[in-house]
Amino acid sequence: MKRIKFSETILINECAEKVFDYTQDYNKRLTWDTFLKRADLIEGATQAGKGVKAYCVAKNGIGMVTEYVTYNRPKVTAISMTKGPYMFESFLGSWNFNELTINKTEVTFLYSFSLRFPFTIFTSLIKNNLKKNVRMRLSDLKQNIENKDMKI
Repeated sequence: MKRIKFSETILINECAEKVFDYTQDYNKRLTWDTFLKRADLIEGATQAGKGVKAYCVAKNGIGMVTEYVTYNRPKVTAISMTKGPYMFESFLGSWNFNELTINKTEVTFLYSFSLRFPFTIFTSLIKNNLKKNVRMRLSDLKQNIENKDMKI
């Protein structure tokens, strides 16, 4: 199956460690991640890390179990779908945190996925919808972190 990839990037006025930690704290995840209505670490995990599994459900009701395949604080984290909606044959995601200067971090979300037939017919629609959601998530992340009233 054809693999579809895209990335979205945003600059956040905060150090990479704080941005990384905030995004990987599942107690705070729903505070900023407006794409999700549920985000839980599973199988007894209490914090994110390599080999840890998470169950997340989007506001549209679609859920996915992922496993952290990379967890390199404060630079990068990556997940792979272990169980999810039938339309995805595979799904990978990585979040990269590149501190450009003190208190300025470039955050990049990279998604890579392949679809099962007949969902391949809707590849462009699915990709564009995911890109729109990722842009909104990054914007909400930036707003939550940079809002001085928020405790990160």
